[in-house]
Amino acid sequence: MIYLEGECINMYFEIVQFACNPHFGFVYTATTSFHFNSYPFLLSEIMVPSSRGAGILSSSTLERLKGFVCPSEPQGRGLPGPRNAGGGPGDFAKPGEGRKIRRGGVMKTPPGVGGEVSVTSAPCRISKSGYTPLEQQYLQIKEQHNDALLAVECGYKYRFFGEDAEKAAKQLNIFCHLDHNFMTCSIPTHRLFVHVRRLVSQGYKVGVVKQTETSAIKASGANKNTLFTRQLSALYTKSTLVGEDVNPVHSLVDVEEGECDDVVTDPPESYLLCLSETWDKHRKQLIIGLVAVQPSTGDVLLDCFVDGSTRCELEGRVLKVNPVEILVPSDLSDSSHRLLQSIVTARRSTKQVFSNKMRHEVVTHGSRPLSSIASLESPVVCCLGPLIHYLTEFNLQRVLLHHRYCKSLWIRCSTLFHRKVCVRVLQTDGGMKGSLLWVLDHTHTSFGRRLMRKWVSQPLKDAQSICERQFAVCEILESDAVTLPSVRALLFRLPDLERGVCSIYHKKCSTQEFYLISSSLSRLGVELQALLPSIQSQLSSTLLRGLLLDTPELLAPAHNFLKVLNEKAAKSGDKRELFCDLSGFPVLQGRRVEIQSVLTEIQDHRREVRNTLRTPTLDYVRVGGQEFLIEVKNSMVSVVPSDWVKISSTKAVSRYQSPYLIGRCRSLSQLREQLLIDSQKEWTNFLHQFGEYYHTMKKAVGNLATVDCLFSLAEVAKQRNYCRPVLCEGDRQIVIRDGRHPVIDLLMGEHTQYVPNNTELQGDGRRTLIISGPNMGGKSSYIRQVALVSIMAQVGSYVPATELLNGCQVI
Repeated sequence: MIYLEGECINMYFEIVQFACNPHFGFVYTATTSFHFNSYPFLLSEIMVPSSRGAGILSSSTLERLKGFVCPSEPQGRGLPGPRNAGGGPGDFAKPGEGRKIRRGGVMKTPPGVGGEVSVTSAPCRISKSGYTPLEQQYLQIKEQHNDALLAVECGYKYRFFGEDAEKAAKQLNIFCHLDHNFMTCSIPTHRLFVHVRRLVSQGYKVGVVKQTETSAIKASGANKNTLFTRQLSALYTKSTLVGEDVNPVHSLVDVEEGECDDVVTDPPESYLLCLSETWDKHRKQLIIGLVAVQPSTGDVLLDCFVDGSTRCELEGRVLKVNPVEILVPSDLSDSSHRLLQSIVTARRSTKQVFSNKMRHEVVTHGSRPLSSIASLESPVVCCLGPLIHYLTEFNLQRVLLHHRYCKSLWIRCSTLFHRKVCVRVLQTDGGMKGSLLWVLDHTHTSFGRRLMRKWVSQPLKDAQSICERQFAVCEILESDAVTLPSVRALLFRLPDLERGVCSIYHKKCSTQEFYLISSSLSRLGVELQALLPSIQSQLSSTLLRGLLLDTPELLAPAHNFLKVLNEKAAKSGDKRELFCDLSGFPVLQGRRVEIQSVLTEIQDHRREVRNTLRTPTLDYVRVGGQEFLIEVKNSMVSVVPSDWVKISSTKAVSRYQSPYLIGRCRSLSQLREQLLIDSQKEWTNFLHQFGEYYHTMKKAVGNLATVDCLFSLAEVAKQRNYCRPVLCEGDRQIVIRDGRHPVIDLLMGEHTQYVPNNTELQGDGRRTLIISGPNMGGKSSYIRQVALVSIMAQVGSYVPATELLNGCQVI
């Protein structure tokens, strides 16, 4: 029996893994190459130490090692023995003899049994000094964030360690191997956003650990010979994908050419849902409070309702929100727990539990209570505390701390599914074809598309609001004003302004994203401002006029922030040159003066260099990213002072730096890195200042989204020859003449293929219709037609009929 320890396990693992693969004829290690056909492997069992310290070999790694079993070879061949004073590199141990293994300069000879080789499971613990400094650093961070997969920045790549590495390698389909005491795998830094999104989509919580020290400043400090300090910079889950690490800005050309196909796109809605239960002893009712927040867009939904033992109301609301993460109290009732567990399993969401103490904490921000919560029900307020506490870990709590809360309108999810409002019941790929939303959605912006989904799932009940939308759609259809096509053209090729503004508000956006969003907002404000005279004179719709007249003023602050930025530096991500006007940034201004002073000293030193080399026209050169090199032909090397340091050379020239240049260049590097640190602080403050206009910008983007939806409804009505409904306020009736099923009518293509139907229902007269007929005769289609046409009318859309009198309200 052979005992393998330390680095021998690493080498042994690699040899066995490759040698057992029939596709490899040769097996290579760091020092020796072995030929597969001549190298015997007599393995019957592999056992690996299981108590060598936390994180050395995980259980899955042990199973992998135990699975490597190679067929026995003929007698007479043994394993290669170690090198020693009396043997050469080709010495082999005889069958049945033990093998000496060197570790730490000491020769150990454990007992061996025949040709069998096994790694013992005897206790063998590694002390703290047995880990590398990087491994110790990883363990310290992992201890604080044990529930996350940590991606640790190491130069030009991010590395995973231990079980994190094995999980990441499995999901990302990358190679995982043993390095020192941990299994490890790595990904390139520029592909971080792809791999983080893939891991998050599988339900993992991913942490990004970045280096917090710079090389030049570290080299000048007392800890220049120690490891770079690292700390957790961001955490990501399904509902918290906000930040430049996971939202890189691609140009529209790249997207159109399909060069971003490997990016895992966000779902249309990625809500984080929290619920609380309260038992009313007097009424003997269970009251459930719900709060759903989408951090990437700033949307907040809340509701409070009474539910029965079957939890039908809870099921309807949870399915409608379709959360990707759910927070529940530790004392959640069994009925609610079973329901949520089934939903989580079916929809691949994640569920976490919060303590009861957190639920009853007073929700405050500093000494000030949250705005607008005084009017909210107690079960709803109990959800805010856990949500804010959870989002604080991701630095996304601001979306709740400063939100203007208002009651949301909910529509039962069973209604949505049975009427095929948003998603088809039988369509498992999540597509929208065959739904009412598919019929109505002709929007041109991402934020308009999300608003259209809300309109369809939350139809209006206020008659005045419905009439305002109808009148706006009517004006778009019938007006000859040249302003409307101009406004419509502004909505093409816009980035996702809603998500962008929210990312800036969280102070997590890149310079590229900020410039893209702010330049788009500024351009929209300027162009809408130019259209104001024609909007005032040509449009009569109150809704359209209000939206378009208010938006330019709301977008005005974006221009002030944009003019401070250097466009080239913003697009390249260079924060040191980001601000073109430094009058408002005295710290950066002072650092620039210091840098310029050093550069002047370096340029002045050039005269001394020219005199020394007797070359009046000599100038510094830059090679391989290194600046201020003195290039001398090899034939003139004899005149180079002996204290100059040779940096590089070719067959023709050599490049040097004088001691003075070396010192000045070191100071210049330190100042530049300090400038980068100062620029990052100023950039964060700059984003904070922009965030003060968050609600203003969000309102402006909401106005644009509403205009986009109105144009979409008008386009649908024009293409399908729909009619404008007549709203009979206070009269509970619905009369449809020659009505058609909007989805089937569109799927069939030709209007004449669908046979129109009439419907007449009155609150004081005929309130019920009995629909009969053979199977596949169209009964369910007729029933859904009435429901869909009614929803369309209360959304404010035109409907597929020749006449509609609508006096009912969708419940």
